[in-house]
Amino acid sequence: MSIISSAISSSAISMTTDLGLPQYGAAVVVGLIVLLCLREVLSASRYWSKSLSSSFNLAIMPLLVCFVLIVGAELLTVLA
Repeated sequence: MSIISSAISSSAISMTTDLGLPQYGAAVVVGLIVLLCLREVLSASRYWSKSLSSSFNLAIMPLLVCFVLIVGAELLTVLA
């Protein structure tokens, strides 16, 4: 009986899952940094236009939201 109860209790402990955001955190941070650097460099050039600005905003905003969620998840992990 003790084997069955230990198997049940060990499987119940391992049923917790993480949020899933921090595993792609490095890719999000690197992508966000690259896009922000490109935006700064191109904004000083003659190729900068309103449509290019909109395109960069379209790519940067979702990465920025993911970055904020990753930082929040890491803070919750540290505080919990």
